[in-house]
Amino acid sequence: MQILRCPAQLQLLEETLWKSLPTSLPVLGTVMMVARGNPASHEVLVDSWPHFGIVLTRLRPEEHRDPRDYYINQLAVFYRDKGALQALLGGTEAVTRARAFQIMGMQDGLDEAVQEVASARGLKVETIQHRALISPEPPQPRRQMPPGLRLEPVSPSHVPLLNATWALGGNVRSRAFLLGLVRTLPSACLLGPRGRPVCWSLLDGQGCLRHGYTVPAWRGHGLTGVVLAAIGRELHARGFPVYCAVRPHNTASLRALQAIGFLPQPGTFYMILGTPK
Repeated sequence: MQILRCPAQLQLLEETLWKSLPTSLPVLGTVMMVARGNPASHEVLVDSWPHFGIVLTRLRPEEHRDPRDYYINQLAVFYRDKGALQALLGGTEAVTRARAFQIMGMQDGLDEAVQEVASARGLKVETIQHRALISPEPPQPRRQMPPGLRLEPVSPSHVPLLNATWALGGNVRSRAFLLGLVRTLPSACLLGPRGRPVCWSLLDGQGCLRHGYTVPAWRGHGLTGVVLAAIGRELHARGFPVYCAVRPHNTASLRALQAIGFLPQPGTFYMILGTPK
């Protein structure tokens, strides 16, 4: 596959991916990140150019340090036909026997295709489904920030709390991954009277608003809207799609997001995790 490095090529690819929303969301977000400083150290590959059949974004190979770390080894895929997807998975650009991975995409059939290939290569595979939502305009909080709270970026000192409350966290690798996001990408949190975060959200390498959480004692106060509005304004000003991915059963978060302007998108946002057995 060919790596796109030229700014003009990345710009043309962006324009093409915008026309394929929402199925291109995770790839579009990554391409835009790469073209704007590449803080997550990803690269963009196509099977041919300018008429491509598939786009793959992945962590740059020189950044691979732990073959069992699927947190940092993030890939995103957008394809125009399933033949191109099968050709990709048949090689070693995306799935190898020796390396854990996390593949994201929004096209039907992606999860089955990845699971079949990864399982045949001896990897343990888990698929986590999300619902994607897009805010066409910067999110608008429903309420004012309560007295006694203040809005700040997430600090590296807050990472242990984030790691402890993340459903996929709680380990050394997840802590290192969250610390990398906090240090390199936009984030926002509300600090309580004692200076401890009570609500937060991070941006990931796909330009997706993720890792949002409100501590139980502060739920029901509209804090999510305040935090997401802060990051959303910055993303919107820079031309990024303002989007997030939420587990389908998390109805409270889905309602809160729709209340501040996010619109549910058709299809499923797949996160496919593979680890060597």
